[in-house]
Amino acid sequence: MAQEWCVFRGEDNPEGEGDRLRALPDPPPWRVLSQTEDGRSNLDDWRGKTYRPGVAEIEGVNAALYLRRPLLVTGPPGAGKSSLIYAVAQELRLGPVLRWSINSRSSLAEGLYQYDAIARLRDAQMARDRRVDTRGGERPDAETTEEDIGRYLKLGPLGTALLPRAPEAGVVRPRALLIDEIDKSDIDLPNDLLHVFEEGYYEIPELVRVAERQAEVRVRPYLGRSDADRVPIQHGRVNCTCFPLVVLTSNRERDLPPAFYRRCLRLDLDKPTPDELEQIVERHLQALAGYNAKDVRTWVAGFVKRREQEGGQLATDQLLNLVYLLCGGASARQPVPDGVQKLVQRRLSEE
Repeated sequence: MAQEWCVFRGEDNPEGEGDRLRALPDPPPWRVLSQTEDGRSNLDDWRGKTYRPGVAEIEGVNAALYLRRPLLVTGPPGAGKSSLIYAVAQELRLGPVLRWSINSRSSLAEGLYQYDAIARLRDAQMARDRRVDTRGGERPDAETTEEDIGRYLKLGPLGTALLPRAPEAGVVRPRALLIDEIDKSDIDLPNDLLHVFEEGYYEIPELVRVAERQAEVRVRPYLGRSDADRVPIQHGRVNCTCFPLVVLTSNRERDLPPAFYRRCLRLDLDKPTPDELEQIVERHLQALAGYNAKDVRTWVAGFVKRREQEGGQLATDQLLNLVYLLCGGASARQPVPDGVQKLVQRRLSEE
């Protein structure tokens, strides 16, 4: 491997490693990490800005908006399934995308809210200890204020997406909810979601039980960072007044129940064509000093050929990684070794 390309060289002597690190170029634009004032990652804005939907995606989103139905987007890894909602949220000013990443342990309750019963029990015991004097009686100066149960509750992404929303200039904007990789869920979760999707409300049993004493409780929503962000819940029930834009993604790892399919609009995404890949690369990397459209066209053609040889088992972000190394990220240390090029284009599944 060419030494001039390497920052790490596997040498015994560490002297001078700081100089090599200073020679590293800026990271790829989609790997620059920071947060906006409202707590969102800057990567959310990047996904929305760089994604360009095709006709099928535009039609699917509009149908979902008109019908107030979830949009189930299926396709291979790297087809842009999850990026779609960021583009919609940015264009229509729907606010931060509420993301719920699904795994085999995910449950409906997790998506709706979290309740910290242990912290509440601990605080209750500490409060009791403060009220009791050393002789076992109540201290006359002890505080007896009403417990704030809302401190122990936090809404999940689904629970927050269903919160009522005040109009802005006469327009009630829906929230944007991404339920990512629903096909990885336990078999019961899709059916559990049906009632919430159909009826648009849910109850928090912990708040229902205290509703007679505390009709309104303020709880922290998903992405809320302080008590100032807490929202009111009346009588332990959240009634949705504006159905959120819900995008669910699936890698087709398993089929979902027919009843679930019936309540969703279904959109299938194919692998990007060579022309679409060139546009994707341009949107992500055209600001790099070494960007050259002719070279990119050659690299895209080679990537498409390799993708066909690998049975489609390559993702678009692998192409972005390759082009970044070839025209920007490693331009000062050319050539990029063949082994590295193969590494970033390795098929997604091994036979």
